[in-house]
Amino acid sequence: MNASTVPNTNPAPGATTIIPEEAAHFGRLAADWWDPRGSSAMLHKLNPVRLGFLRERIDAHWHCDSAGRHPLSGKRALDVGCGAGLLAEPLARLGASVTGIDAAPENIAVARLHATGQGLAIDYRAGELSESTAGEARYDLVTAMEVIEHVADPAAFVDALAAALAPDGLLILSTPNRTMRSRLAMITIGEGLGKIPKGTHDWHRFVTPEELEGLLEAAGLKVIDRSGISWSPLRDFVLSEDQSLNYLFAAVPASSPN
Repeated sequence: MNASTVPNTNPAPGATTIIPEEAAHFGRLAADWWDPRGSSAMLHKLNPVRLGFLRERIDAHWHCDSAGRHPLSGKRALDVGCGAGLLAEPLARLGASVTGIDAAPENIAVARLHATGQGLAIDYRAGELSESTAGEARYDLVTAMEVIEHVADPAAFVDALAAALAPDGLLILSTPNRTMRSRLAMITIGEGLGKIPKGTHDWHRFVTPEELEGLLEAAGLKVIDRSGISWSPLRDFVLSEDQSLNYLFAAVPASSPN
């Protein structure tokens, strides 16, 4: 049996990670998700940095040619908290068979419409991660970008990510760190000045790298790479050793030789 065909068994039947108010908040932003100057402008600026880290890890994990256009050909990818498809579409262009899951039905409706306009076949679903993927084949690549800080139960959420990941798969997460710097940048300045829609973040829900690594280890995963995301006045967001604002983790099953 191929690793990615191993069934995904929900580790906590009935576990709910969706916060209805959070889903409603992001659903209200769905209409202009693809506008680089709209309410999701910050995500548009973050996306190239996240994709750069992701591509490096994909090439390293599957020993791909860094110049290849379709390193995910033949792979199944799951983008959790996909919004309107800002990451799911690039994954599809890299060759993956992509499934995108989001808590807000409004986001999924916009994602489907946009993907159709781009000629991309992406399986978009609205709902709870564990319920949406239970009983299916596991995924070679699982991504959850800027999501864990919006869920009701981070441990249950990470367990569900791990359950969806193939035994030789790759998991990529990004999230803000819980520091005074992130609070100042994202809430006091970002939301205060209207750069980020007000009410997007609850600083107390932010997860530190140490906390996230602990959750991943408890779910049977190990971190194999990490990077900070910092802001540069000349280049906007860049990968950095400084994880005090935002950070990315790459993880694999603890039993994986990678």
